[in-house]
Amino acid sequence: MTADGLDPYKTLQVDPEAEDEVIQAAYRRLARKYHPDLAPGEEAAARMAAINAAWELIGDPTARAAFDRRRAAAATSAPPTGAPPSPRSPSPAAATPPGHSGSSTGPAPGQRPPETVSPDWTSGRSSFGGGYDESMRQSDGYGSAGPPPGRPSGTVLNFGRYAGWSLGEIARRDLEYIEWLDRAPIGRNYRQELDELLRASGRRRTADRDKADQRGLYRRR
Repeated sequence: MTADGLDPYKTLQVDPEAEDEVIQAAYRRLARKYHPDLAPGEEAAARMAAINAAWELIGDPTARAAFDRRRAAAATSAPPTGAPPSPRSPSPAAATPPGHSGSSTGPAPGQRPPETVSPDWTSGRSSFGGGYDESMRQSDGYGSAGPPPGRPSGTVLNFGRYAGWSLGEIARRDLEYIEWLDRAPIGRNYRQELDELLRASGRRRTADRDKADQRGLYRRR
């Protein structure tokens, strides 16, 4: 976001992970809709000015990379005041599951407990987090993680910083990216693989069936 509050990705209605071709298509579509010759009026003119300003910031790959670097630096140096703790960096107290005293059998201090799901759970999104996380994108953008390390396993991605990497390779290097992808709409096609990786890593587990089968106050009998 710029000093005057302009978020070019929101203005052009695209995801920050979108390819350059997607951004170009979005700009053309909006320009046709709000062009003064087709949509007269002050509101349309103001919207067209914002669209052009957004295009100046991220329409060119070089300009876009520079904007992303500035935005990432601003997010790192000036976090929002009063923001809730990040789910990726929980406090030691939050890392201890309810009913545990923090003994050696529980998670180590500062370590997040695994996500617990119902025994009847099927593939879906992780319950951690709530949308796009800027830290998932590095300043260099597409393919910035470099070449894959080897031993590919699973689907190979063709977008984002891990373009060219298989999901198995990413899981061995960056499980938090796997969790983000599990939440993000772009990861919808990989849900089953992501679920298996999260379970294998201990980041997701199924609730004890005995506990799940206990009849509660509002459970049908």
